[in-house]
Amino acid sequence: MPATQGPQLDASFEQLLQQLEPKTKAVLARHRIPAEDGEDLLQQTLLTFLYKRQQIRSPEAWVLGALRKKCLVYWRNRRRCVYEGVDNAILESLADTTIPAQERFNLLHDLTGVLATLPSRCRSLLSLRYRQGYNPTEAAEHLGYKASSIYKLTERCLASLTTRLVACGLVEERQDD
Repeated sequence: MPATQGPQLDASFEQLLQQLEPKTKAVLARHRIPAEDGEDLLQQTLLTFLYKRQQIRSPEAWVLGALRKKCLVYWRNRRRCVYEGVDNAILESLADTTIPAQERFNLLHDLTGVLATLPSRCRSLLSLRYRQGYNPTEAAEHLGYKASSIYKLTERCLASLTTRLVACGLVEERQDD
């Protein structure tokens, strides 16, 4: 790169950042991204932009589109962590042999009651996965689903279960840090 392009690139990049600042803040606010996480997402987006800038026709549209996508992925990953946390907490509680038998029985009874409120395909899937110990591929095969779609279905079923568990007070709702 010729020496004259360095300062020109720096100036044009600074100008782009100033131009995009209110728009990126609006995107992050619209997606309710916490400030510290929003800074990380924006930095990741801008770093990717710098690597790909030669191939990008419209920098403003690209940065805003890429940032929106990162926001969606951010919340998808956060939801997945919540579902896995509830999933693990329930399984650990059921497997814990140190809790009194009555408390374990009550937990299992309450969990069975909540499971009964789920749609039948969720009940079947969750039963296969967590009661009978099927792995995702086996559960998909048994229920007649594609192995590639079982993860999304499991996530939806766990989301529904989590919502119901929080509503009836069996699990505390996690607050964002």
